[in-house]
Amino acid sequence: MMRAVPAAIRPLRESWGQMLSRYIRKHAVLTAARTAARLVAGAMIAGLAACSTIDDLTPSGPTEVASTHPRFSDSDPHKWEGGAPWHYAVHGTDVSKYQGSIDWHKAKASGVSFAFIKATEGGDRVDDLFEEHWRKARSAGVPRAAYHFYYFCRPASEQARWFIDNVPKESGALPPVLDMEWNPQSPTCKLRPDPATVRSEMRTFLQIVEKHYGKKPIIYTSVDFFDDNGLSGFRGYPYWLRSVAGHPTAKYGSHPFTFWQYTGTGVIPGIKGDADINVFNGDVRAWKKWLRANAA
Repeated sequence: MMRAVPAAIRPLRESWGQMLSRYIRKHAVLTAARTAARLVAGAMIAGLAACSTIDDLTPSGPTEVASTHPRFSDSDPHKWEGGAPWHYAVHGTDVSKYQGSIDWHKAKASGVSFAFIKATEGGDRVDDLFEEHWRKARSAGVPRAAYHFYYFCRPASEQARWFIDNVPKESGALPPVLDMEWNPQSPTCKLRPDPATVRSEMRTFLQIVEKHYGKKPIIYTSVDFFDDNGLSGFRGYPYWLRSVAGHPTAKYGSHPFTFWQYTGTGVIPGIKGDADINVFNGDVRAWKKWLRANAA
């Protein structure tokens, strides 16, 4: 049996009831507010995703340009009368064991936005510093490609397999490069095949490598090799052209090119001795577009 509540206590009981009621109402309001806030935030994120591009949402990364229109020193500069390389926005370098260890962070800070790194030669040689250059360039955020120096006394198919065995298939890497030039200093191979054989072997190598990496390889060549082997008619691949004594249009005519090597005696902070320097044939916007298409 419950006893009657004394009159003096009844107002206090009613006060507690009012307090409880207020608490319940306040909690309900707060819960509703939090739910509404979550819904608004979700709507904002969905809207942003719907109207933004990859560039809007992706943090800065390998599509960055180290610095535009850098003007490097040169130990033996060419007197450019027209088409000077510093008019191009995006510059890079190419390296092998002969450059020694490189301070890639310093090189990038000076204006190096990409690098071609020697990986293999023939069917049995790997550049002594390939693994180091490959790893440290990536660590510094420098987009890089591996290149193969062609050897005329070994079948193209064997050389392609050697390249594949030694160059990782890696997300973010630039397309592989086939370096085609005469090498009269070779102690083991003085062979100079006829142009038809050269082009046939090139195509064999390029097709095998493209199938493996899923990217169309780049062809590097020099003026004499280009002319000797009729490469003006060898189309379907991006070209990286060497021309250290004039703009490529003066040496290769109207042949399209994606990269231009304009000196072998450049001075790049972070690289000891003479350095090869290259430019991308396009502005910053074109470079970022090319990277998105070729460095996936």
